[in-house]
Amino acid sequence: MIPLSVLDLSVVTTGTRPAAALRNSIDLARHVDGLGYVRYWLAEHHNLASVASPAPDLMIGQIAAVTQHIRVGSGGVMLPNHAPLVVAERFKMLEALFPGRIDLGLGRAPGTDGATAYALRSRLDKREGDDFLERLHELTLWETRDFPAGHPYNNVVAMPDDSPLPPIWLLGSSDYSAELAAQVGMGFAFAHHFATHDAVAAMTNYRSHFTPSGWRAAPQAILAVAAVVAETDAEAEELALSMDLNRLRRDRGQYLPLPSVEEARAYPYSDAERAAIARNRARFFVGSPATVMTRLQPLITATQADELMVITAVYDHEARKKSYSLLAEAFGLAKKAALEGYR
Repeated sequence: MIPLSVLDLSVVTTGTRPAAALRNSIDLARHVDGLGYVRYWLAEHHNLASVASPAPDLMIGQIAAVTQHIRVGSGGVMLPNHAPLVVAERFKMLEALFPGRIDLGLGRAPGTDGATAYALRSRLDKREGDDFLERLHELTLWETRDFPAGHPYNNVVAMPDDSPLPPIWLLGSSDYSAELAAQVGMGFAFAHHFATHDAVAAMTNYRSHFTPSGWRAAPQAILAVAAVVAETDAEAEELALSMDLNRLRRDRGQYLPLPSVEEARAYPYSDAERAAIARNRARFFVGSPATVMTRLQPLITATQADELMVITAVYDHEARKKSYSLLAEAFGLAKKAALEGYR
């Protein structure tokens, strides 16, 4: 069994305000830390009523402070929204405070709509087109100090200078991201939970083309999936109704708080909407532990994933915690955690 991790969006529901959603993230992190999950990542989104946290670096510090074993990181920082020096400083600072427990996951997308992206970036230096590669290079230079002779940044130091940047991961949902991660020799996390690109193709391409680097000697790939696990298939299907309606709305550009099961059940779906939900369900893993494992294992094998990262977005917070507990048991984490003294 491969290691399990968590991707958390700090989901806002119709019954949970953003502040409570942030506290739920901290509570969930404590919970999975005790179960033996190895990594807890937080995403960056802006101007979305469904997502409470626009600042993963702040949440990373809060969660790392109340957990003991689990690595905590960004899934991810949307690098084009930030000056690379700021990212370097903040994550070196997190690494200094929690050495060996921080990850820096980076994404290319804005994590928001066009107007909000402009507001985030309007005071940054203007760079033409997709400047992710340029920003990534600059970020790494704050660590390697390989600026050209005479470059003004040679006189600037990213503090604290006695702590390294944490491991860098590139996030993606396409073959481009896989190829880039392989080329620069960094870790790769594939977003199967919303990608239209084939996960097997992207992850095997990354592994076969990986070039060892100063950042990582061997490829390491995380497969991120959406899953809802309950004691029975029927109970999991019921919990997933909220996710179904939420996804339908997102496909229309409506990023509303996650609806309750009752609201989702009462929604007057058209035949076209039911067909769209059925298509979306093909990429989700819903059911009892046995059902979910039967569906997950072939994908894990085919992608050669080193780690499975799970996002569970359900209305009830206790049901979400239970889903992660059941998955941990199915993967044998509970016994491992007990042996290693996590509890």
